[in-house]
Amino acid sequence: MADGTVTVLVGTTKGAFLVSGGADRSGWSVTGPHCGGWPINHVIGDPETGTLWAGGGGDWHGAGVWRSEDGGETWELTKLTKGTMDEWAANDPEFAAMIGWTDTPPPFEDKFSQIWSLHYAHGTLYAGTKPARLLASKDGGRTWDHLEGLANHPTADSWSPGAAGLVLHTIVSDPSDPAKMWIGISAAGVFATEDGGTSWERRNRLSNAESCAHHDHPAAPRDGDIGHCVHNMMRAPGDGDLLYQQNHHGVWRSTDGGRSWDDITAGLPSTFGFPIRVHPRDPETIFTLPLNGDMEGRFPPDAAAAVWRSRDGGQTWQDMRKGLPQEACYFTVLRQAMGGDRRDPAGVYFGTNSGSVFATADEGETWQEIARHMPTILAVEVLDRG
Repeated sequence: MADGTVTVLVGTTKGAFLVSGGADRSGWSVTGPHCGGWPINHVIGDPETGTLWAGGGGDWHGAGVWRSEDGGETWELTKLTKGTMDEWAANDPEFAAMIGWTDTPPPFEDKFSQIWSLHYAHGTLYAGTKPARLLASKDGGRTWDHLEGLANHPTADSWSPGAAGLVLHTIVSDPSDPAKMWIGISAAGVFATEDGGTSWERRNRLSNAESCAHHDHPAAPRDGDIGHCVHNMMRAPGDGDLLYQQNHHGVWRSTDGGRSWDDITAGLPSTFGFPIRVHPRDPETIFTLPLNGDMEGRFPPDAAAAVWRSRDGGQTWQDMRKGLPQEACYFTVLRQAMGGDRRDPAGVYFGTNSGSVFATADEGETWQEIARHMPTILAVEVLDRG
């Protein structure tokens, strides 16, 4: 993985894959599956060193984080919890020998079943789990600590799981302040810390609760809060605390670090979707991919795919369709399955549950399919070493 390249990091139900296109974002090639075929919920990379991390697991494998320091050629696993395979191996020497199992207990025993999200900032690697915990590693993922401040939040006993469980799926940091961080939990909402994770504030308040119309949907705004089933969240570039989130019920914008949220869904064809993406330099340019609804099939409206782009912070939206399938399109794009590079013009990439990766090198004007026939895609990020 040479300097100057763009590599799309893809997490799937059958391992991690790397989709490489070179510095000119063309001639894409695929390698994988990596990480022993584990279910991989998220893959990220450090553009300075090229180190890759992949987090995942499940009931069978337990939870773990894989690390590669040679561009994905080789991977090392740090196993964090045990799974069913460990129980089998403990009682079956032949099976234990076949998989190379040892009886060294993992550091978190059976406290969680999966790694759902990863984030690297200020020399620390963070991991979100199912059920929702926040872990931190100061040595590149070799050893981990549990940040107990979040687990000890006074509302923790009332957190309700979403359809995928109680998952900590989004971790957002402030590039200039290591003590500031935001996380998203489905379905407990947004939490923020300004003291490095010692204490956390729940931040889900509607900016104008009085004007909120009543909705029967359980994920809709109510009681002065936006819906707590946040699907994905990003911080906009710049010095402020501008955040965007795609929620189970709408797209939202906060100019004060999540202390209050404005509904910017008007103009989109649906309140439902999973990912959101912010331009790497323009805080007013955002991308999302609406689906027809949580109970209607979770595919693009009218079975015609479109990424919707706003150039004015969500005041108006434009559907970007050129190169995307416009007939009989029934795929789903999941919460972590949209990434972006830092080029000019900026590239945006998304993966589908039908195994395709689509890319734009012109900020959504045109799209091309750069990989297909992969396993169900759970996450897409980009390692941009340009």
